[in-house]
Amino acid sequence: MTTAPPPRMPVLYLSHGAPPLADDALWTSQLGAWSSRLPRPRAILVVSAHWESAPAMVGATRTVPLTYDFWGFPDRYYQVRYPAPGAPELAERVSGLLGTPGSSVHQDAERGLDHGAYVPLAEMYPEADVPVLQLSMPTLDPRRLLELGRRLAPLRDEGVLIVGSGFFTHNLSDILWDAGPDEAHGWSREFDAWGAEALASADVDALLDFEHRAPAGRIAHPRTEHFAPLFVSLGAGESDLAGASTAVDGFWGGLAKRSVQFG
Repeated sequence: MTTAPPPRMPVLYLSHGAPPLADDALWTSQLGAWSSRLPRPRAILVVSAHWESAPAMVGATRTVPLTYDFWGFPDRYYQVRYPAPGAPELAERVSGLLGTPGSSVHQDAERGLDHGAYVPLAEMYPEADVPVLQLSMPTLDPRRLLELGRRLAPLRDEGVLIVGSGFFTHNLSDILWDAGPDEAHGWSREFDAWGAEALASADVDALLDFEHRAPAGRIAHPRTEHFAPLFVSLGAGESDLAGASTAVDGFWGGLAKRSVQFG
């Protein structure tokens, strides 16, 4: 008897939220509903805004303590656990896809999942029973990240869910901590609307040049690391850009939490 091949997986870009995401009933329900519509992955590969390392590295190749890469929050946020299985075989596969002759992707087996990975996954896969691997961003250059995503695309046919985890607008100096889900600065609304249109029309060139083409691009992203994972997702989901769909929208703290699916 032959084993059926895994379903072709979509590619996600999600806005992952700060640790208090777990306290937001609306957002957590949106993430849970989203994951319930997805094919069950054999493994998950996360590219988070919170890990930049060149050359590219993979972490969480085995179950190790989480990386609590945030400061100043109540103690309970540092007590969160998400003991997802490691994915050493996926790490080797990623190394094969991204490595060059004589050079492989480095592994940091001691680095646990950071909050760009475990905060949303704890809502989407609360049983922590899907192997998770995290990949660093070796650059913030949009075109290089697009190419990195293209090289990862074969994983989709192997049951791997590729997730770019950032935030659609991210200016913490202007965050509105007490804002409701429909409250936001004008710059955040303008950037979000522009990005939604660019995604709907599959205008990759505009997205790649968002700092110059988007309204308030440099205000929405004073530093670009939270938009950068989108380019990995665009590359991995390139064959399905015309069918991109928004899974989550609205605002949190005035920041656009738009999250999209390719395929």
